[in-house]
Amino acid sequence: MLNQTYQADVLVVGGGVGGTAAAIQAARRGAKTILVSEFAWLGGMLTSAGVSVPDGNELEAFQTGLWGEFLRELQQRQPEGLDHSWVSFFSFDPRVGAQIFADWVQELANLHWIAGEVPLEVLREGNCVTGVRFSDFTVQAKITLDGTELGDLLALAEIPYRWGWEWQEQWEELSAPDSPNHLTEKYPVQAPTGVVLMQDFGIDTAPEIPPAPNYDPSLFVGAWDNYGAEQFINYGRLPGGLLMMNWPICGNDYGADLGRLVESKASRDEFIQESRWHSQNFAHFIQNQLGRRYGLATQVFPHSPSAFALHPYYRESRRLVGMKTITEQDILPVSGGQVASLNIDTIAIANYPNDHHYPGFDFPLQPKSIRWGGRWTGTPFTIPYSSLIPINTDGFLVCEKNISVSHIANGATRLQPVVMGIGQAAGMAAAMCIEFNCQPRDLLVTALQMALIQDKRSPAAIIPLFNSTPADIQWQQWQIHFLNNPASYPLDGNFPTSSSSPYYYDSPKTVLSRLSNSFTGVFQLISPQNYRFSIITPKAYQQSTWQLVTLRSHVNLQLQACNHQQLLTVCGRINPAGNWLLVEYMDI
Repeated sequence: MLNQTYQADVLVVGGGVGGTAAAIQAARRGAKTILVSEFAWLGGMLTSAGVSVPDGNELEAFQTGLWGEFLRELQQRQPEGLDHSWVSFFSFDPRVGAQIFADWVQELANLHWIAGEVPLEVLREGNCVTGVRFSDFTVQAKITLDGTELGDLLALAEIPYRWGWEWQEQWEELSAPDSPNHLTEKYPVQAPTGVVLMQDFGIDTAPEIPPAPNYDPSLFVGAWDNYGAEQFINYGRLPGGLLMMNWPICGNDYGADLGRLVESKASRDEFIQESRWHSQNFAHFIQNQLGRRYGLATQVFPHSPSAFALHPYYRESRRLVGMKTITEQDILPVSGGQVASLNIDTIAIANYPNDHHYPGFDFPLQPKSIRWGGRWTGTPFTIPYSSLIPINTDGFLVCEKNISVSHIANGATRLQPVVMGIGQAAGMAAAMCIEFNCQPRDLLVTALQMALIQDKRSPAAIIPLFNSTPADIQWQQWQIHFLNNPASYPLDGNFPTSSSSPYYYDSPKTVLSRLSNSFTGVFQLISPQNYRFSIITPKAYQQSTWQLVTLRSHVNLQLQACNHQQLLTVCGRINPAGNWLLVEYMDI
């Protein structure tokens, strides 16, 4: 490999969730692709950063594209199921997720993955990026994608980017501050978290967790006061008694001197070490307060100490100055509706509520949530293709948290599922640029949109519709209809239908499993979209009460039609950590 030069159609630098998705999609489309990652695991936020309890795009209608394929693989490979934590509907062992990505890469003969390397120089000819130099080799490519966690290629290529806050006068975002203040000066970007995995040993036999340098227990006092110890512990519970610690309240978010992340390798390494110490101190505090039942996990991540994620969970990076910048107005619901206005060049969907992390500060944001399916969820919005393209640079796309987005809106665009969708779209676009011998800015957006919708293996929604999944025979028709007629996109996010079959996305195996997952009880309407269910049978759950929730559109409608104190039989899964019964089927 020493001083070797590789030739590729598409080069993806960075093996995070966006970069991994981009490389896989580009190769599946037929492009000769090289993926260069810094770490031994692919998947970034979902795996190597340890956040294997993803947020956003949780409704079944939004589980499309590579994100939906990933969830289906998890369900097949994790026999314990995905119902373990209350912060997410999908809790999995990060080792399982990393293996899925590795297997997807391995099956593609035209995808070459090189691990353990970071970019040193971006090669250019005029305004066109032509490749990247690494320590021992160079890759020359027709299209290069920045999939790094912190937008490192943007800096190396001297492509204009943003870092930090914008003031309200720039885009008239209601949540943006008028001018610099103590918060913005202390935290130029959102605080990362050094995720640590703890283990529930069941009894007080865990090895003692030593404190790390600068241990200060006062930093963590009150961490779970408003939740209770048990609920706190179950926040990020995973299979096998693993406990993901990514706790924002007096927890292990870490934001000291965040500018170090983009100053130099030495300063970034210094920050990462401090972040890991901070998480070790948090784990030490938890053990001191809650007992030796809880200790550090072993043999999880492929390095030592193996309880700590390979890198921090970065919530924000350098952000491209692109052809279009996503602002707060693009992610908020339209007046009187429960969806945001459509971007005409949409290539991915998202629905997470806007969420910012600044330790010690409560930062209010404009609301973008609705009650749906018996719980709160975020209102959906779209990601425009033009936010992936630099204003003046060719041969280059971004595919991570580094898209062209304001600091405020980044709180909703940074989540794992939407970044996976961004990566899939960027990889598809790169491969199509090779096919059509064009630059990303010249690619016909409608062709890209159709390729995503019609992908044979992982068709991806680019129009958010609450009441349709790719398994619905009308799904593709309505996606195309609203692309061609954006003015007709409904304010409630539902395509018009006289009925909705509750069977169209159920496999025979799922139908048969209903008999062993049915519960009969009394339905209680607490308030609109707020339901409780007192179980009568089976006997194991008799007299217990659960919150009723669903991710399925037709079940959402059925629950809304139920009467207080009605006797019901539902089929679904119980999640003790969340105290909910996830309803997948009702026969009423």
